[in-house]
Amino acid sequence: MPPLRFLYLDEHLVAIDKPAGMIVHPGREAEGPEWIAMKRVRDELGQEVQVVHRLDRPTSGVLLFARDKATCAIIQQTFEQRRVKKTYLAVVEGEASLGWRCDTPLRKAPEEPLVNAETEFERLLHAAKGSFVGMPSLKLSLLEARPHTGRFHQIRRHLDLAGHPIVGDYRYAGADRCNEVGEALGTGTRMLLQAKSLELAHPYSGVMLRIEAPPDEDFCRCFPELALETA
Repeated sequence: MPPLRFLYLDEHLVAIDKPAGMIVHPGREAEGPEWIAMKRVRDELGQEVQVVHRLDRPTSGVLLFARDKATCAIIQQTFEQRRVKKTYLAVVEGEASLGWRCDTPLRKAPEEPLVNAETEFERLLHAAKGSFVGMPSLKLSLLEARPHTGRFHQIRRHLDLAGHPIVGDYRYAGADRCNEVGEALGTGTRMLLQAKSLELAHPYSGVMLRIEAPPDEDFCRCFPELALETA
C-alpha cells in the first residue's frame, strides 16, 4: 500500500487523504493495520491520535484526527454544532439536475424513528452518451454534495432516492450494475464518493482552515477535466 498522504498537520490536528477501502478505526472484524487509518496515522506520527469524525469505508478523502483528547472534545463539539462545512464529490449515473436540495427524512434502521436530513446538490460536470467506449449508453454526472446533517449514509441514500445512484455503491445501486459500470470505466469495485474538503475554525487560534483533498484518479477517469484543473 502507498504511504499516507497528509493534508494538514500541526501540534493539535492531523488530516489525511483516506484511500477508498480503508476503515477509520478498528472494528469487529480483524483487519491488517495497513487498512486502519487510525493505526496508520499513529504509526507515522509515533503517537496515539483521536478519532474526530468518520467516513464510510468505501468513501475516500479528507479525514481529520486530533492529537490529544482535549482537542478531540473541542472539534467533536464543533461537528455536533454543525460549524463544519463539509463538501463531497460524487460520480453518479444519469444526467442530474443543475442543483437541488433534498430534505427527505431518514432512519438508520427500520425500527428507528425518522430523523430530518438535508443535503444540497450541484452538478459540476456531465458526460453524455457516447463518452465511454466500454459502455456507449452510459451517462454520468459529477456532483458536489453539501450535507447539513450527518445521518447514516445520507448522501448515498438521498442520491439513490433521486434516481442517481453513486457509481460503485453496491449497497444502493446493486452488485450487477456496479460490476458492469466499474468494468467499463476501469474503476473496479470502488465507490466514487470523495470527502473533498472540510472548513472549520482552528480550535485554538480561531483561524479558518480549509483542508482539501486532491483530485481522485478514478474520478479523473470519468471526467478528465478534473486533472486538467490542477495541471
